[in-house]
Amino acid sequence: HISREREEYQMSYRRDDRDRGRYGGGRDRDRDRDFRGGGGRHGRNGGGGGGRGGAARFATILGSEDDKVNCPFYYKIGACRHGERCSRVHIKPNFSQTVLIPHMYQRPGPGADGLPVDDLDHFENFYEEILDELTNYGPIEELNVLENMGDHLVGNVYVKYKTEDGGEKCCTSLRGRYYGGNMLMPEFSLVTNFREARCRQFDEDQCNRGNYCNFMHIRRISNLG
Repeated sequence: HISREREEYQMSYRRDDRDRGRYGGGRDRDRDRDFRGGGGRHGRNGGGGGGRGGAARFATILGSEDDKVNCPFYYKIGACRHGERCSRVHIKPNFSQTVLIPHMYQRPGPGADGLPVDDLDHFENFYEEILDELTNYGPIEELNVLENMGDHLVGNVYVKYKTEDGGEKCCTSLRGRYYGGNMLMPEFSLVTNFREARCRQFDEDQCNRGNYCNFMHIRRISNLG
């Protein structure tokens, strides 16, 4: 799928697609129940134009530091700390196996002493619940929840399906629904290789940037196989 996407993005990469659906509005405002409400309609974005000259070279530099047009962090991570203010283009795909659900996981509030509480049980209950929901839309290859605390990464959930059809069903079904009192705004993501997106130092307990690192700190699951 990536080779096909890259060819299409080469034709339209100069367009920073800002006409994507605004995710609609969930009609159910019941904030006390999860996975309610919903609907909203999402559409596919328009294509692009342009010639095919330099496609081979473009494919080799796309998303790298040599790519002076597209944002390498958005390409690799699916999010950028500069957001819409970024000076480079954020390529937003029209379809993908991977769906990003921004800020879906919310840590519990601090304890009575004002200090953060251990959220392990809270997190693993959350993971089991969303895994059960997301498998309704197709077979899943990976489900990752981030531990990062940066505004553009905090609580992000990435689900990679075996097919683009699974990603399509997930986006359609979740958009406009509510979870934990917040409207879900799923979007297609270019991230399909999490080995390139994750922080290797974090995996080895050696990341000196802490949870404000710009590479993925993927939460570990202790009791789920």
